[in-house]
Amino acid sequence: QVQLVESGGGSVQPGGSLRLSCAASGSISRFGMGWYRQAAGKEREFVAGITTYGTTTYKDSVKARFTISRDNAKNTVYLQMNSLKPEDTTVYYCNTLPAQFLWGQGAQVTVSA
Repeated sequence: QVQLVESGGGSVQPGGSLRLSCAASGSISRFGMGWYRQAAGKEREFVAGITTYGTTTYKDSVKARFTISRDNAKNTVYLQMNSLKPEDTTVYYCNTLPAQFLWGQGAQVTVSA
């Protein structure tokens, strides 16, 4: 079972940027990968995805602000988040598309003035 470890979260002001990383303990090259987020008391939702070919998809509310990328040689997936808004505040997770690995601990992102 591949383990996923998210990092790079933090606190920023509105309009700021963060880059999340997701390191996998095994190869992810044959999997589509995605970033998800879950606010307290709400269901986990899809944020961004990248196929094995590099095709990307995004939740409408993050399009043009977030960019997902992958480095198969490092078994790592990234989420560059720009122009962050308070409503982006929550815990972010990575997993396959669809999710099939155990969820990691997530990365907390807090956007506030």
